[in-house]
Amino acid sequence: MSSEEKFDAIVVGGGLAGSAAALTMAQAGLDVMLVERGKFCGSKNSSGGRIYGHSLEKLIPNFAEEAPIERKITQERLSLMTEGGALSFQYGSDKLQALKHPSYSVLRSKFDKWLAEKAEEAGVMVATGLLVDNLVIEDGKVIGINCGGEEVDADVVILADGVNSLLAQQLGMKQELDPKDVAVGVKEVIELGEDVINERFGLENGEGAAWMIAGDPTGGNLGGGFIYTNKDSLSLGIVTTINDIGRVDVSIPDMVERMKAHPSIAPFIKGGKLSE
Repeated sequence: MSSEEKFDAIVVGGGLAGSAAALTMAQAGLDVMLVERGKFCGSKNSSGGRIYGHSLEKLIPNFAEEAPIERKITQERLSLMTEGGALSFQYGSDKLQALKHPSYSVLRSKFDKWLAEKAEEAGVMVATGLLVDNLVIEDGKVIGINCGGEEVDADVVILADGVNSLLAQQLGMKQELDPKDVAVGVKEVIELGEDVINERFGLENGEGAAWMIAGDPTGGNLGGGFIYTNKDSLSLGIVTTINDIGRVDVSIPDMVERMKAHPSIAPFIKGGKLSE
């Protein structure tokens, strides 16, 4: 980077929002820089693993034909779980196959990297491995970023550095988040093999299941468990609000282990190998 560089816009954060913003502006002919502190866009981004396609479809029509999606969600499951049992519902329909804008299971490290590459193809300068320490402010206006003592200027700076944006807090644009408004998640990716997943969930190749679980996984705390089918693995985890931590005498990692051992879950992950 050079202090002489000047862009129409700089986007801080290479997740889905940041790459989508950069791509949109590049398609409009603007000179855009995207800054990501990870080794590559998506290297540190995590979620349960499901993306709804309606918004991205507007930006990249038929994106799923080339994007690294795992499976199209064609089966919905919901379980209300007690310590030793569960009341479960399952919904599957041809309508889920034929939705105009279906949802997909994804692995963020692959998917976010692909979207950033689409932005780069459109002309965005993607700079990875860079931490934005501060925003450059002049006469009450943000005019650039500072990374390790080097300054890059822009007419506009877009902050897409996550819900807990420290840069937005520096500007006074947002306050410290209240514990009741924030959740913490623990997720594992368990390798099983495509054929095993298809057999256990009753799926065909390319079809996917989304399974939401409430009750016992979080000990009754706000939140719940989830399982998403990838091509040859499962994304499994729990989410609970930070405000509820300590209300029950079970740590969050132990909540995941308890869910995996539940008689309604264990048969689906039997023989799986933890990969992430």
